[in-house]
Amino acid sequence: MSEAVPVRGIILGHGSLAEAYADAVRRITGAGEEALLPLSNTGLSPDLVAERLRALTSEGPAIIFTDLPGGSCGFAARRLCQSAADVAVVSGVNLTVLLEFIMHRGEPLGELVPRLVEKGRAAVCCAPAQLERKESDGHRAASG
Repeated sequence: MSEAVPVRGIILGHGSLAEAYADAVRRITGAGEEALLPLSNTGLSPDLVAERLRALTSEGPAIIFTDLPGGSCGFAARRLCQSAADVAVVSGVNLTVLLEFIMHRGEPLGELVPRLVEKGRAAVCCAPAQLERKESDGHRAASG
């Protein structure tokens, strides 16, 4: 009996964000480079972004993590996802999502994606004491 291939993660983002996330995850978890690959759209046309994504997702299941749901990164990832049955897109990536991915990337794609979305949403929160202090200074800081 053969083992399932672990899901590969690709972080697609603007500027150096993808590399920074990948570096942070590797430092925290010790994960190898093959588990989570960064791809920046800097200097790339939409066609080149799509070409690189196709190459990175050609061997087994993959999740493309994008910084934004829209824009060149999000659009390229979603276009690819429409034609590849074993590729999913998770937008609005944060460090919590990426760490959860590394810890559970052996799960089937259909179970892993909902887990990641739930963890990512739960990670966006507001510290009430800080909010009250900021409001008294005439500023409002909130997330959620």
